[in-house]
Amino acid sequence: MSDVVISVRGEHETRVPAELGVATVSVRLDGPDRAAVFAQATSLAERLVAELADAEARGTVAQWSSERVSVWSDRPWSQDGTQLPLVHHASMSTRSEFTDFAALSEWITAVSEREGVAVDGISWELTPDTARATESEVAQAAVGVALQRATAYAAALGLASVQPVEIADAGLLNSPEAAMGKQGMAMRAFADGSGGGGGLQLEPRPIRVAATVEARFRAS
Repeated sequence: MSDVVISVRGEHETRVPAELGVATVSVRLDGPDRAAVFAQATSLAERLVAELADAEARGTVAQWSSERVSVWSDRPWSQDGTQLPLVHHASMSTRSEFTDFAALSEWITAVSEREGVAVDGISWELTPDTARATESEVAQAAVGVALQRATAYAAALGLASVQPVEIADAGLLNSPEAAMGKQGMAMRAFADGSGGGGGLQLEPRPIRVAATVEARFRAS
């Protein structure tokens, strides 16, 4: 029997406990007095920044960032088409990476009770080092699955050996972008928050890290 080309797909996934709770918290205010809106927004923003700086000093936050307070104005329209008096708006956003989820729960509970402060979202992530290491392990395992499948197909045909020809991201095997040694990655984070004990208790689900590769082997 002449050489046979075998095309297969390999997948692998793992679940890793979340290491970072990433919170996006914003200040959003509006009112008829520009100076008053700006002053109130600045006060709320300074309090958030001070709390995050303190959390970083205590080691419960890995890093954080914030924007400056921005102010703009517009004239809304009523339902009957009349232009209403000028309204001034102020906003500011923060992003923080908590390593202590209990501290994150306590802080989110506190800030969510403040008028003019909004919790825009919480996501769960891995540290960069863990993410890179996990993605590498999962990619190698996906390639191993592809090799096992190709070997099984070859054995069913009575062929003894397989040699890799191409390995690419899923969907790229027949495209110009396909290249040797590429692995497809997919990361998703799942969060599950539940209330209890007088405050918000955040309990993240493990992060799913998955890889899919397409491979072509020559069997003989």
